[in-house]
Amino acid sequence: MRWLLCALFIASAFAANVKLYLADGTWQWVREYQVLSDRVRFYSVERSDWEEIPLALADLKRTQGEVAARNQADTAEKKAEAEEAQAEREMRREIRSVPADPGVYLLEEGPKMKALVQAELKVVNDKRRSILKAVAPVPFLVGKSTLEIDGAAGKLVLPAERPEFYLRLADVERFALVRLWPGTNKKVPSRIVEKWEIVPVVKDVIPERQEVEIFRKQVGDGLYKVWPMEALPPGEYAWIQFTEGKGNTQAWDFAIGRGQ
Repeated sequence: MRWLLCALFIASAFAANVKLYLADGTWQWVREYQVLSDRVRFYSVERSDWEEIPLALADLKRTQGEVAARNQADTAEKKAEAEEAQAEREMRREIRSVPADPGVYLLEEGPKMKALVQAELKVVNDKRRSILKAVAPVPFLVGKSTLEIDGAAGKLVLPAERPEFYLRLADVERFALVRLWPGTNKKVPSRIVEKWEIVPVVKDVIPERQEVEIFRKQVGDGLYKVWPMEALPPGEYAWIQFTEGKGNTQAWDFAIGRGQ
């Protein structure tokens, strides 16, 4: 049995206790064990002392298999923890790169942030086409109106189907990602952000919009990381910030690869 002494000698000190399985299916907790030529020497957790049993009474295959499985699980857990820590470091670096000014920022490689230009919105109805200003909203006419951006297409076209953004809000308001409708006036090309119905007397705005489902993660005071749940098909889109019913919408428009 000399080859067993050379090939199977094991002296292990474990960070956690180990189940030493016996041939009859029972087991006991040990802190460490050694496989000798014809016996197994182990430190019993229960009795706090070294003991020995004949090698034939120990089920080393099952014992070593469980130890290997646990080591593998520990390795996987440490890897996951390291990856999570790395992701957190990258997220903190991203957050530090977001400008302090309120607005919408596209996350690019690096990370680099590209500020989206806020769109000039216009309220369009049968009688007028008025610029919407957050500080001095246009007088709303009872009935139906549309909130539009001039031009049939936006200037910023993104190749990615699931772009990631950061939104820094100036006020506590709602925000959403919307798909834009094409305008209906062929003489004045535009994109429709919202369709409004103005309630008589109170002049509240009931909006209709094509909201896109998004993931949102708050990463600071008034700061959110946001991205679409699904790949965006080619088309015109905008991030909007608003107070429900007040007609104070702000928008930052972009497009996803037209015709690509």
